Amino acid sequence: MERRRIDAGGGSDSDEEAGGGPSEPSPQAQNRSHWRNLSAFWLLGLCNNFAYVVMLSAAHDILRTETNETSTLNVTNSSHYDYNEISTAAVLLADILPTLVIKFTAPFYIHQIPYNYRVSLCIITAAASFLIVSFSTGVALSLLGVVFASVSSGLGEITFLSLTAFFYSDVVSCWSSGTGGAGILGSLSYLGLTVAGLSPQNSLLLMLVIPALLLISYFFLLLPPSSLPRWKFPKGFSSTPTSDQRPLLDGSSPRRTEIRPPLTLPQKWKIIKSLLKYMIPLSLVYFAEYFINQGLFELIYFPNIKMNHSEQYRWYQMLYQAGVFVSRSSVRCITIRHIWVLSCLQCGIATFLLVGVAYLFLPSLTLPVIFLIIVFEGLLGGSAYVNTFNNIAVESKPEDKEFAMGVACVSDTLGISLSGAIAIPVHNYFCGLS
Repeated sequence: MERRRIDAGGGSDSDEEAGGGPSEPSPQAQNRSHWRNLSAFWLLGLCNNFAYVVMLSAAHDILRTETNETSTLNVTNSSHYDYNEISTAAVLLADILPTLVIKFTAPFYIHQIPYNYRVSLCIITAAASFLIVSFSTGVALSLLGVVFASVSSGLGEITFLSLTAFFYSDVVSCWSSGTGGAGILGSLSYLGLTVAGLSPQNSLLLMLVIPALLLISYFFLLLPPSSLPRWKFPKGFSSTPTSDQRPLLDGSSPRRTEIRPPLTLPQKWKIIKSLLKYMIPLSLVYFAEYFINQGLFELIYFPNIKMNHSEQYRWYQMLYQAGVFVSRSSVRCITIRHIWVLSCLQCGIATFLLVGVAYLFLPSLTLPVIFLIIVFEGLLGGSAYVNTFNNIAVESKPEDKEFAMGVACVSDTLGISLSGAIAIPVHNYFCGLS
C-alpha cells in the first residue's frame, strides 16, 4: 500500500533553528519509527474496542444480575424460548447510543480539543466502565458502566481514525486489524476466564490492564509528527483544523505543510455526499449483524448439550469476533471496492436466522453449522469495515482526509443503533409467544 504521510516525529523548533533547516532522519530511523507507529496503531485499535466488545460478550451475564430468578428455561412456562426478560439489545443500546451522539457531533468540534486530552478521557472512561460493572449489584448501574465503555470507544474511534491522517496510509490497516483483535481477544478472554472459574465481576477487574496498555501505546510507543496538536488548544474558534493541525501532505518537514483555508459547511457536505456510497452499505452491514448478535443470538439455544445457555452465548460472541479479526486483518491480501455486496450477504444471513428463530428449525441443525454461519457473519462485518476505511483513505484528498475519516465512522454506529432499537421489540415478540 502506498505510504502517504510521514509518520516519524517531525524535527523540533530548536533543531531547525540550530541547523538552519529541518534535520532529515536516516532511513533506518525512519523505518524503526514507521514500525513503532504501525505497532502503536494496532494496540490502539485493540485497546479502544476492548471494553465495548467485553460488555457485549458479558451482556447475558449483566442482565442476569437482577433477573436470575426469571431466566431459567421458559419452555415449561408456556414459552418456546429461553430468555432474559430484558433483551441483550438493551446492553447494545447502552454500548452504542453514546457513541452515536459523539460521532454525529464530533466532526464539527472535535478538532478544537487536542489529541492528548481526548485520549486521556478515553483511558479514564474505559477504566471506569470495568470498575462500575464489576462492583455493580443491579442492572441499572451495570448499564451505566456500559455507557462509559461506549463513550471511551466512540470518542477513541473518531480520534484515532482522524489521527491516521497524520501518518502513512497503511496505519489504517493496522488500526483495523487491532480493532478486530479486540473482538477476538476480548470475547475469548472473557470466555476463558469465566470457563476457568472466575466470576464475571472478577474477570472484568482483571481487564483493567487494557486502559493501562492504551496509555502506554499512545503516550510512549507512538511517534507523532510535530504538526500534531497534542496539548495546546487552538486560539479562537474555527470550523475546521488550522494549518498547524493539518496532516502532512508529503514526506517532508512540517514547515512545508501547505496552508489551506478552512473547510466550509458546503465543502463538508460535499465530502459527506461523496462518502455515501461507502457509508450506506456499511450501515446496512452493521444493522444486519448486530440484529443477529443482540436480537437473535439469545434465542438460538440448543437445550440438550453440555453447554448451558450463557456458555453458548459466549461462544457465539467469540466465534463472531474471530471472523471479524480475520477479515479486518485481510485488506493487504483482499481489497473489496463494492461494499454493497457484503451488505446484501449480511442481510441474507440475518433473514435466514430470523426465519429459523421464528419457525424453530435451527435446533434441528447441528451446533457446528450455526458456528460456521456466525463465523461467516463476522467475516462479512470485518471486511466491510476495513475496506470502507481503506477505500476512503486511498481516495480522499490529503486536506480532506482527517474530516472524511472522522465523519465516515458514524456509519457503523448508526446501523448498530437502529438494530438495537428494533431487536428489543423483536425479542419481546418472540418471548411472548406461547
